[in-house]
Amino acid sequence: MRVKICGITQPQQSIAIASLGATALGFICVPSSPRYVNKAQIRAAIAPLPDNFDKIGVFANASILEIIQTVVDSGLTGVQLHGDESPEFCYKVRQFLPKIEIIRALRIRSRDDLDQVTSYTDYIDTLLLDAYHPQQLGGTGKTLDWSLLQQFHPQRPWFLAGGLTPDNITAALSQVKPNGIDLSSGVELAPGNKDLDKVAQLFEKLGTGFRLRSTKRDWELWITAL
Repeated sequence: MRVKICGITQPQQSIAIASLGATALGFICVPSSPRYVNKAQIRAAIAPLPDNFDKIGVFANASILEIIQTVVDSGLTGVQLHGDESPEFCYKVRQFLPKIEIIRALRIRSRDDLDQVTSYTDYIDTLLLDAYHPQQLGGTGKTLDWSLLQQFHPQRPWFLAGGLTPDNITAALSQVKPNGIDLSSGVELAPGNKDLDKVAQLFEKLGTGFRLRSTKRDWELWITAL
């Protein structure tokens, strides 16, 4: 299972979270967000990480040019579209960034919201389902109604997001079977400041403990960076 910790702002925490077992880190590229990081901050955070580690930039209603420039300048391996982006927009991003993972995030209020999934299938690599909030795009701490997703079997791999914490992750995964999970506020002391104890607790609950999925050389690089 992929485990993405989103809203990273501090280079030291990116290294520590990766070493604890995360498979992906998310960087918020939305200027209005309290977790916003610029391109220089992203570069600093991902510089010590292995090349095969997933580094995802989160955008909301940004222009294609802005997305391309951020990906190229920062060294991101994936783009998460978390705004009102249409299937056609996703297709254009795919044309310009053919080797970059495209994740489409959808905020779910009811079962009807799941109907839009099929319109994106041909243009993205991965889905992410988040809780709906009328003013905020993500990181709200609100959980989805997991019962809506018990029969959810899309044609693309998908992340479960929305208010996940070390305390509720076992309950969530007993009801739904995503390909990955995405956490932000559920492992924070404050927006953008991750609680490494909570991150460690998360992996203990997942049954991975502190087992690393990296090579010995990658781990030595992380230790050196710390």
